[in-house]
Amino acid sequence: MKQIGIMSDTHGYFNPALTDFFKDCDEIWHAGDWGHIGLVQEIEKIKPIRGVYGNIDGQEIRQIFPEVNFFEVEGVHVCMTHIGGYPGHYSPYFKKIMHQKPIDLMVCGHSHILRVIRDEQFKWLHINPGACGNHGFQKVNTAIRLKFAKQRMYDLEVWEQKRK
Repeated sequence: MKQIGIMSDTHGYFNPALTDFFKDCDEIWHAGDWGHIGLVQEIEKIKPIRGVYGNIDGQEIRQIFPEVNFFEVEGVHVCMTHIGGYPGHYSPYFKKIMHQKPIDLMVCGHSHILRVIRDEQFKWLHINPGACGNHGFQKVNTAIRLKFAKQRMYDLEVWEQKRK
């Protein structure tokens, strides 16, 4: 069993309350728009990370993280990209890559809108953890914690905090 913390769109700010929310996680996943390399280093001190770069991220971050990240956790096939859209409204880029490898979980960011949707057409779970930085239109910051075991995902929890 693995517990994963999922976040996106920090835009250079790591909320200290997330340290407690992610404390029992095995990894933290970041779906892009980190903001600066210092944030990557800050999160690495807490837990191992996986991620992708977002549209605001510079070359330092783009040299560390890919635009799309396919990987497997506990038998679950994951595809992560920053601008992916959502079921019925996938981005043109995601439509080009979505059939390259099997997907059970699609993770993206960019919209700053928390969404967890089962895509019945493609039989995968779509997660956008929303945004947890202090930049953007959102009034509430959000992140997700999710457990994985034996090819399944369960016990999804949402963290939210009114933006300061």
